Amino acid sequence: MAETPKDATLDDIVFANRNKAYGAYALRTEYPKIVTRALLIGGAIFVLGVLTPTIITALAPEEDEQAMVEVNLVNLPPPPPIDPNEPPPPPPPPVEVPKVNTVKFLPPEVKPDQEVPEETPPPAVEELKEAVAAEKTQVGDPNAEEVIAAPEATAAPTRVEVAVEAAPKEEQVFTVVEQQPEFNGGMAALGQYLSKNLRYPAAAQRANVAGRVFVSFVVNTDGSIQDVAVLKGLGFGTDEEAIRVIKAMPKWRPGKQSGRPVRVKYNLPINFTLE
Repeated sequence: MAETPKDATLDDIVFANRNKAYGAYALRTEYPKIVTRALLIGGAIFVLGVLTPTIITALAPEEDEQAMVEVNLVNLPPPPPIDPNEPPPPPPPPVEVPKVNTVKFLPPEVKPDQEVPEETPPPAVEELKEAVAAEKTQVGDPNAEEVIAAPEATAAPTRVEVAVEAAPKEEQVFTVVEQQPEFNGGMAALGQYLSKNLRYPAAAQRANVAGRVFVSFVVNTDGSIQDVAVLKGLGFGTDEEAIRVIKAMPKWRPGKQSGRPVRVKYNLPINFTLE
C-alpha cells in the first residue's frame, strides 16, 4: 500500500487508491471555487439592484424649470362715496316655504251627556236643489238670486265636540271585558272553596265516574251569581252537584268595562276525581 504524502488533503485521503475520474473527486475539489464565484455574482446583482434607481436618476436629463411670470393686477377705481340721504335698498323678498298637506285636528273635549249638543244631520240632496246651505233654515223669495258674502273673521276654529261614551245597559251581558270578574282571594281561594264544599255523588262513586263538568254563570254588577248552566256534564249526579256549589258561592268581584261594573258571563271547569 502506498504511503500518503504529508501535504495530502482530506480528499486525497478519501480517494486514495480509487477512481478519481468518476466525478465526485472533481466536485469536492471544485466546490470552494464554485461557492466563492456564486457569492461574488449574487453580491454584484444585489448591489446593482439597489443602485439602479440612483443611476437612472443621475443619467436622466434635467427638465427645464417653468418660468415664473409676474402678473400685474388691474388697479380698480375706489367705490363711490355713500350718500347719507339716499334710502337703503329694499330687503330681498322672503323665500316662500313650500306648504305641506295638513289635516285639521283639535284635541277632544270630554263633557257630560247633558252638555253635548244634539247633532244635526246634513240636508238631503233634494233640499239643496231649491235652497242654499246656511247657518239656519228660513223661507225666502224663490226669485231671489244668491249673493255670495265675504266670510267673517273668526277668532279661532270651532272645537269639535266629542260625545261621552254612554254607559252600558244594565241587562247587557259581556263575554270579554277589560277586567274579568274574580273570586275573593283569587284562584287559590276558589280551589279551596271547591275542595271544601264539593261532595262526590254516591251514584258517580259506584259507577266510577271521574272528569270535568264545565259550568257557565253570570256575575252581576254587585258580584252575585245567576243563570248557572252546565255546558258539558258527566251525569250520575255530578252536574247537579256542580250547580249547587256554584249557586252557594259568595259574591265575586264584578268585572269592569271602561271603569264601570258590568255583567260578565264566566265559564268554570269543576273536577271530580276519585281518591
